[in-house]
Amino acid sequence: MAPGAPHLLNPATADSPRKDGHATPVYLIEDNRLLRDSIADVLRSEGFRVVGVSRGADEALAALERARPKVVLLEAGLADSVSIAEELRRTRPDAKVVAMNFVPSHEGLVAFIRAGVAGFTLKDATADAFVASVRRVVDGAPALPRALGGLLFHHVAQSRGRPSPDARGRARLTRRECEVIDLIADGLSNKEIADRLHVATHTVKSHVHGVLGKLELRSRLEVAAYAHAEKAGR
Repeated sequence: MAPGAPHLLNPATADSPRKDGHATPVYLIEDNRLLRDSIADVLRSEGFRVVGVSRGADEALAALERARPKVVLLEAGLADSVSIAEELRRTRPDAKVVAMNFVPSHEGLVAFIRAGVAGFTLKDATADAFVASVRRVVDGAPALPRALGGLLFHHVAQSRGRPSPDARGRARLTRRECEVIDLIADGLSNKEIADRLHVATHTVKSHVHGVLGKLELRSRLEVAAYAHAEKAGR
């Protein structure tokens, strides 16, 4: 295999399934070979099915059609990482993209959010935090490290021409909507929130819709950012 070529794995034999019989297919885009191999090993040890790895966009975009991952882990430090995320949203809308090894910056965060990523992992994240973030995205929950919450909400507030969250924001919400916001900020999926609150999943979806409308937000990541920013200001 030529250096830098994508490494596609046989989905039937590559990795062992998790004990619950389910192994989420993951594709890894990372230009550092040592880091790429280490991350792949961590993912396999946690029961994920690594269906392919590559060092950059050219190899990855051609290989992803065959690999069909549920999650794409994208090195945020690549020069064309935002463009890759945008292209993945267009060509593989069923795959959730996680920008990994992200170094907090306002411009970078906004660019990735606009590109449609489902979550972030920070450059200094521990292995446990990294895996937990990937699992959140798999479960449909936002993976937004607390360090990015205030940064993202600052962007949201600026783009809406309004100040940071205050008591008036909460006043527009029902008690149940406030509970849902806090659980989204904790990284729970709709199903996990439903289990925690002892309600149906469709009820949680209705609450999330209400929260988005009342706070003029567009995504679960923005809801999580709102919660983190509000807690920081208490």
